[in-house]
Amino acid sequence: MDYNKLKYYEPAGKMAQPFIVNEDLIVYGATPAGITCAIQAKKMGLSVAIAEFSRHIGGITASGLGATDFGSKEAIGGLSREFYKRIGDYYGKEEQWTFEPKAAAAVFKKWLSDYHIPVYCNQHPLKVEKEDKKIKRIIMENGCIFEGNFFVDAGYEGDLMAKAGVSYTVGREPNAKYGETYNGVRFGEPHHKFEVRVDPYVAAGDRESGLLPGVEEGVAESEVQGEGDHRIQAYNFRICLTKEPENRIPFPKPPSYDGDRYALLLRYIKAGVWDAMNLHTMLPNGKTDLNNYGAVSTDFIGGNYDWPDGSYEKREEIFQEHFNYNLGMLYFLSHDESVPEAIRNEVSGWGLPVDEFTETGHWPHQLYIRESRRMISDYVMTDRNCLGQTTVGDSIGLASYQMDSHHCRRVVIDGACVNEGDVEIPISPYPISWRSIRPKAEECTNLLVPVCLSSSHIAFGSIRMEPVFMIIGQSAGAAVSLAFEKGSSVQDVDYRELRDVLLEAGQVLEWDESVEDDPVGRMRSTFGRG
Repeated sequence: MDYNKLKYYEPAGKMAQPFIVNEDLIVYGATPAGITCAIQAKKMGLSVAIAEFSRHIGGITASGLGATDFGSKEAIGGLSREFYKRIGDYYGKEEQWTFEPKAAAAVFKKWLSDYHIPVYCNQHPLKVEKEDKKIKRIIMENGCIFEGNFFVDAGYEGDLMAKAGVSYTVGREPNAKYGETYNGVRFGEPHHKFEVRVDPYVAAGDRESGLLPGVEEGVAESEVQGEGDHRIQAYNFRICLTKEPENRIPFPKPPSYDGDRYALLLRYIKAGVWDAMNLHTMLPNGKTDLNNYGAVSTDFIGGNYDWPDGSYEKREEIFQEHFNYNLGMLYFLSHDESVPEAIRNEVSGWGLPVDEFTETGHWPHQLYIRESRRMISDYVMTDRNCLGQTTVGDSIGLASYQMDSHHCRRVVIDGACVNEGDVEIPISPYPISWRSIRPKAEECTNLLVPVCLSSSHIAFGSIRMEPVFMIIGQSAGAAVSLAFEKGSSVQDVDYRELRDVLLEAGQVLEWDESVEDDPVGRMRSTFGRG
């Protein structure tokens, strides 16, 4: 299988004739948030262009995450809800919340075409030029220039925000910082833990033999529950699989395969636990969305710490490590003779769909960046918002998914493997503050950040779901349009005017407790995994 085109980053090189794009609004990132932002602004009369880092549109929604993490459907309105209606049209239904990657890509492509919004792919920001606290232009690695009156950073990493000098953080805050309950170091959580004791050493019981791949040394004696650190929740690929013989390619050996890196998984299986592929949600036409489940699965725990502030080259290394780990796990489980025959036969029944990701060897092109940089603005969303202990009066949309953090590390405690960092706390829908997506006025006055918004680690674990990003993206597009109309900074947008525009656009800004939740949605919010 040829995976030469499966890359996060490849140096673009200077174009012989670089071009200049000048529009009212420049959106960085053709993620779902970037797309809804651009559409809303276009509907309100602005000229818009999208600059996308990769060669693809639609972010993770069009790259394997076909089992929507929606929390409560009734909390989703506006363009976000329209997306799922358009997916429904694709399948001949009123709405559809599970879908194939190619369906999402097709819907996004047509949606942008309907509004004549151009997307310039393979654009890697080199630097951002500002004047008087305003971004004037983004200069790309290939020499192209994107100029605008306003900018929106809709990328998963917050690269535009960072290059513009806007304050941000990475990692887990201590609970004490914002008076939270579920932030920071989290030991003893009941989900995705080791169900049986598993020895972490290469030679069982022999510390001198070294640790198995994927395991760190034990915690410091001074470490306490709720303490902050630099770690972020694990990434993986949301892998689209099928059992359909006519549309299935057996799992190929990845370019850099090392069966020894799955020694921990094998030891766990032989200890009697086989659950690594349990979260395998069915999609239309016999396909699935495979996500992480259990103590050892597709999450490459600890492999992403350098991603948020890493160079493009460093991120490419991390991307390839995740790809080789994820595909390698499937190859190992289906081919290695040390794996019990029943499991080999089970996993071999699955394969990569021939009609998905045809440019990248039938493998998803987008790594699931669950968390990266997070802006620090005038208002920081915290778990107090998620739990309803604190509310805001400037809602730009609702979040409704549980507080959900995947594990952040795997360590040794008392001679056994222990995962740390998982949080799954059910919540009710709550409002997201308008102030959380705009930078401080002293830092930048013509930028909004709907994805890497101002939030603590654990609150972001609830907000970070794709339907919510589409909601916030639309609200950002509306706010920028009002600022453009008034000739004001984004900070001076009148929230009352913004609220009226959002309500007219179908956004849900307040939660009606009398609305009966969709039981399927609530079940996924409680037991699923984003």
